[in-house]
Amino acid sequence: MAKVGLREWMALAPVFASGKLARYGDDTGGPLLRFEADFCAKFGVQHALTMSSGTGALISALVAAGIGPGDEVLVPAYTWIATAGAPLAAGAVPVLVDIDQTLTMDPADIVRKITPQTKAIIPVHMSNMVCDMDSIMEIAREYGLIVIEDACQAVGLTYKDKRTGTIGDLGAYSFNQFKNMNIGEGGAVVTNDPQLFARARMYHDIGSLFRGHLDNANEPPMLGVNFKASQIQGAMLNVQLKRLDPMIARMRKRYDLMTEILSKSDRMRIGPHNDVANAAGLHVIFETPDDARQFAEENKRGVYRLYDSSRHVYTNWQPVLQQRSGHPAMNPYNWTDRKIEYTPDMCTQTLDILKRTCRISLGENYPAALMAYLARRMVRQGPTASGKLSYATT
Repeated sequence: MAKVGLREWMALAPVFASGKLARYGDDTGGPLLRFEADFCAKFGVQHALTMSSGTGALISALVAAGIGPGDEVLVPAYTWIATAGAPLAAGAVPVLVDIDQTLTMDPADIVRKITPQTKAIIPVHMSNMVCDMDSIMEIAREYGLIVIEDACQAVGLTYKDKRTGTIGDLGAYSFNQFKNMNIGEGGAVVTNDPQLFARARMYHDIGSLFRGHLDNANEPPMLGVNFKASQIQGAMLNVQLKRLDPMIARMRKRYDLMTEILSKSDRMRIGPHNDVANAAGLHVIFETPDDARQFAEENKRGVYRLYDSSRHVYTNWQPVLQQRSGHPAMNPYNWTDRKIEYTPDMCTQTLDILKRTCRISLGENYPAALMAYLARRMVRQGPTASGKLSYATT
């Protein structure tokens, strides 16, 4: 995760001194406007809108795209529960798609899950592992689907020289304390479409067209909610944005260093990546779930088995699996044209991969020599698997 320190503290002082803490309390736009302009320039996108959270960014993006009751949205079976919850908040329903060994949506299963009711895909760049966006965008164009990239867990990463979140119709980011940019809580929506941007901006600010400086791109007024960020968040984000690329460079260096060492082990193999030249997320795959479990137990510092990561695994999404909403009359599952069913074994490929896979932290805030030492220790310890490993190709 990104560090927070003295520079963030110093950036907050002028905001506190001004007394202008709210999003629209400063006529100059304040730190938030500066952050959004710099974010657009760095990420090569036309519009950015800071939000109170990554979840709010996903919901606002779906609403901006016109996704709602009766619509189906394809989401991966391995992600934070908010990715599946966001369509429900917009009145649509999530349809779960298997991941492949890159830990991201399997394009083949995307095609299998498309129905006449499918309106959008939310590919998730999970744990700094980027999706196969070439295939996903090709599928979306063929079937006329909206693509909303969930880049919450891969802020700043690139896929073939394009920043995650900027490839689809809209992108969503999180600045939660566990992310590549850390302000505790926060998020953003980006797009190159001025109408989508205007709709997201209206929705995130309770539909407040009465703010004279807002251009609604000829969109009719739309009631929304309050997902606005504060100038406090903006001040911290300006500091974090400057740290982003140097941190990713450290992650890249450690990825190359650690994979070179770990690849010498016949106990495991390095997980595949959809853009290995820019890889900044590391996972290893074992032949059996027991092998993965043992590896995680031996290496408690910076290593965990993916199946044990609680609400990132669809089998733990009880509100979704049980199709429960805040009020029965507002339950999106009542508005679908077909019966939506979820079962614990509906994505067996995903479960198999998660049970046999461990994520390894790249320790970007630690010396590279320490991470190399830990990688060598992982190679040396424990029994090697018997015989030649023959990994499943699912």
